[in-house]
Amino acid sequence: MSYLWETDAVLAAVNGRPVGDMPDGITGISIDSRTLAKGEAFFAIKGDQFDGHDFLPAALRAGAAFAVVDESRLVSLGGLSMPLIVVSDVLEAMTHLGLAARARTKAQVIAITGSVGKTSVKEMLRTVLSVSGKVHASVASFNNHWGVPLTLARMPEETDFGVFEIGMNHPDEIRPLVKMVRPHVAMINNVAAAHIGAFDTIDDIARAKAEIFEGVVPGGYGIVNHDDRRYILMRDLANEVNIEHLVSFGQKRGSDFWLRNLEQVSGGLHLDVRIKGEDYSYGLPVTGEHMAMNSLAVLASASLAGADIKKTTDAMARIVPADGRGTRYTIGGSGSMGITIIDESYNANPASMEAALNVLASFDDVKTKRRIAVLGDMLELGKQSKKLHEGLAKFVSSSKADLVFLVGPEMEHLAKILPKEKLGGHYPDITNLAERLKVVFKAGDVVVFKASNSMRFSKIVQEILE
Repeated sequence: MSYLWETDAVLAAVNGRPVGDMPDGITGISIDSRTLAKGEAFFAIKGDQFDGHDFLPAALRAGAAFAVVDESRLVSLGGLSMPLIVVSDVLEAMTHLGLAARARTKAQVIAITGSVGKTSVKEMLRTVLSVSGKVHASVASFNNHWGVPLTLARMPEETDFGVFEIGMNHPDEIRPLVKMVRPHVAMINNVAAAHIGAFDTIDDIARAKAEIFEGVVPGGYGIVNHDDRRYILMRDLANEVNIEHLVSFGQKRGSDFWLRNLEQVSGGLHLDVRIKGEDYSYGLPVTGEHMAMNSLAVLASASLAGADIKKTTDAMARIVPADGRGTRYTIGGSGSMGITIIDESYNANPASMEAALNVLASFDDVKTKRRIAVLGDMLELGKQSKKLHEGLAKFVSSSKADLVFLVGPEMEHLAKILPKEKLGGHYPDITNLAERLKVVFKAGDVVVFKASNSMRFSKIVQEILE
C-alpha cells in the first residue's frame, strides 16, 4: 500500500508517544470526523468553537488509522479503543509534521496572498500546473494558522508543484506561515481595503501582505501587481528583505508579464500578453477584468516555478470559477428566455464589489433586459465601514444596474443615497429574500449576488437555483 506518511515518520516529526497497536502508515490527514476517510490520521485540534477530542468516537467509527491527541486530555478519553499518538499540543504537532513535509519535498512551492482573488488564483494554478506535473494545493480557503500547516502535512512526497494560499486579517499573521511554507515564488495579487478594521491605512495592509516575501528561499522570486496603487511600496518592501528576483504583472508598460490587449469575446475573454519580448495569446472561459489580471498572476507564478509557458496558456481554457466566486448559472430557459445568475456570494470587500459590478456592466446591452445587483454587507471594515459602503454608489452607477437589492445594517448607508428608482429594497437579513426575488426576476435578467460570507448569500442563490 502507498502511504502519505509511514507511522514512524509521523512519530519522529511530532515527537509523539504511541499508545496501542499502531498501523504501518496513513493514507491522509483529517481534522474533521465528518469527512475523514478510512486509513487517515485524525488530529484532534481544539478550535474556537469545537474541540476535536470530543469527536474521537466519530473518527474511530469512520475508520481512522490513529488519532493525535493532547496529553492533558488522555485521562478523559477513558477506554477509547483506538491507536493514539500523544503529544503536548496537537496543533503544534501538525505544524511539525507540515515542516517535515516541506523538508522532504522537491516540489517547486508557490505562496499566494492578496486582498481579492487569492482562492481563485490558487484554483487556477491547480488547473494550469496539472499539465506540467503533480500538483498539491490547499482545499477551500485553508489559509490560516491551522489551514497552512494542514495543507503542508498533506503534501505527498512526490509532488512537483505545491500551491499555498496564505491569508491574514491582522499584522504578523502571514510571517510565521510563510516561514513554514518557504516558497520559491511568493506573490501579492493586489492590495485593497479588506480587513481594514484591523489597520489604520491601506498602506498598512500592504505592509502586512509583504510579510510573504520574508519566507522566500534564497534565489527565489517575488511577484507584485504593477497596476496596483501600492506597487512602489510593495517593491520597496520586497527589496528590504533582499528578494533576489522581483517580477511584475499588469497592463502598464514595463510589466514583466504585460497584458497588451484584452477583449471580451463570446464565452469569455481573449488576452494578448508579452513576456520577455515574446508574445502569447490565450482565452479564458470567464468574464471580468479582475479574472484577466488573476490569469496574469497565474502565468507569472507558473512560469517562474518552471512550468512551460505554452502549456500553461493552453490550459487557461480549462479554468472554471470556484464556488461562490463568479460561478454562472442560467435558469428558466436558454438565451434571452433565461435568467443569468452570477454567484459571487463567497466574500466581499470594496475591490471585489467593484469587480463583480464591472462584470454586470460587461453584459451585452442588446441581449440583456435588466441588470440586477443583490448586495450584502461587507464586514471587517471598522470605522471606515460607512464611507466604504457609501462609496459603492459610483460602482453601482457604472454597472448600469436597473435594480439593486441591499441586505444588512451596513448596506443601509448605501440605500440612503441610491436613486429611489434603482432601489429594489433594503432588508435587515436574508429572511424570505429568495421568495421576494423569485417574483421580481424575469426572462433576460442578469443578476449578480455579492456579500461577505457570513451574510449567507450562498443560501439565497441555492434557493433560487432550486
